[in-house]
Amino acid sequence: MKGTGGTGRMGVNGTPFKTAVRRPLSTSLLWLTILAVMLAEVLIFVPSVAHFRLEWLRQKLETAAAAGLTAEQPKEPGEAALGPRQQAALLRALEADLVAIASGGTTRLLARKETIPTLDRQIDIGRNRWPTQIAGAVDTLVFGGNRTIRVLGPVGDEESPRRAVAEVVFPERKLRAAMLAYARNVFLVSILIALFAASLVYAAITLLLIRPIRAMTQSMLRFGESPTDASRLIQPSGRPDEIGAAEAELAGMQATLAATLREQRHLADLGLAVSKINHDLRNILASAQMVSDRLADIQEPRVQRALPLLLRSLDRALVYTQTVMSYGKAVEEAPTRRHVRLHRLVADVFEVAPVGPDSGIEFVNGVPEDFEIEVDADQFFRAVNNLCRNAVQALEGEADGVLVRRVTVEAFAAEDGTTVIRVADTGPGLPPRARENLFKAFRGSGRAGGTGLGLAIAAEIVEAHGGRIDLVDEPRAGACFEIRLPLRGTLPTS
Repeated sequence: MKGTGGTGRMGVNGTPFKTAVRRPLSTSLLWLTILAVMLAEVLIFVPSVAHFRLEWLRQKLETAAAAGLTAEQPKEPGEAALGPRQQAALLRALEADLVAIASGGTTRLLARKETIPTLDRQIDIGRNRWPTQIAGAVDTLVFGGNRTIRVLGPVGDEESPRRAVAEVVFPERKLRAAMLAYARNVFLVSILIALFAASLVYAAITLLLIRPIRAMTQSMLRFGESPTDASRLIQPSGRPDEIGAAEAELAGMQATLAATLREQRHLADLGLAVSKINHDLRNILASAQMVSDRLADIQEPRVQRALPLLLRSLDRALVYTQTVMSYGKAVEEAPTRRHVRLHRLVADVFEVAPVGPDSGIEFVNGVPEDFEIEVDADQFFRAVNNLCRNAVQALEGEADGVLVRRVTVEAFAAEDGTTVIRVADTGPGLPPRARENLFKAFRGSGRAGGTGLGLAIAAEIVEAHGGRIDLVDEPRAGACFEIRLPLRGTLPTS
């Protein structure tokens, strides 16, 4: 049977598949079934041959007993009960050298040859038990070629008080030949039964097991050649057993992997496009900044009012391009941990927050001045800055002067030995779609036109520090993100 695949096919990562089936499972199961049936036949064969030997010997004794019933009582002791012709006929019929029968304490010689070979063995079938019979059968098959045996045993009704005992002396080769012929027949029948049973098992296993497994293997090979092709996904058969469950799980896994690969390819193409335009875009923004610096010398009131908005827009564009390029790195650099005063770091974040003096957004630095954490200052600045920037963007859309617009950063040492940092705002909170895709780039944004990169970058930085970030559900309005770091901050001294 040929293998289901070859070494010429290439995987997703460019490596060849090694799927040549050197020993099909169906063939192995076929041979295993044949061996199992033959083993069962062997276990049955030995007792069966022993039983055949016993019945063969008993039949000889019963024939001798039947001949004794027709024989006359001899007139002289030792005289045969049958005439010469009758004796010869009986000895030929039984292929024996001597036939005798004992009844009522008297032994009658029915027939005998002139010369009787030396007896090599005596068998009393009335006293044999199953272990003895099995051992005797093996002994006859192995050594019964040239021996002469004497067989005796009771015949007739077991309850009769005058039950006779027959005795026959004959060459053991006759018994051995009959046993070999019987064993040959049993062996041939066993072979036929084994082949028939193995064929049924083979057909059943091939239909119920091997064929579905082969189909799943072929589906995986086809899917591996082009994982993004939806037509290569396996179609579950809907079977209610384990094979059906495996097909359904494989279909789900292939669909998930195909969607992930399509998304990754899309992101890779997006990253390549961004990397190509990023250099030119930053140069354009740098030129725009130079022009805006010249505008600062113009004292015209309208220019002075518009200039801060222009500067903030340019700064925001530069930060966005840098954010996209930072997220596009394959791996975030390992953090260089130093003792950092968290209160000062939060103050620096508030200073660069993209808000104007008339925005009405209030920043509250609730971190104790002496509170310290052991983090990478630059990376953690980016994480806190992204959270605060998202909070500001959530509050900028609310123009009602009655509403409170506040961003609060707090920190404290928890009882479990972790450092807790909370960034909360009084905005409208996150919509359900953003909650379902939280911390996922390009899917976890809470506003129209957002990319979700801020939360994704913050989560990556926190995880690099061995911590975790979560959205905390609180009874008050707004969104609250909680960062837990395994290193405990230093409490303020009194």
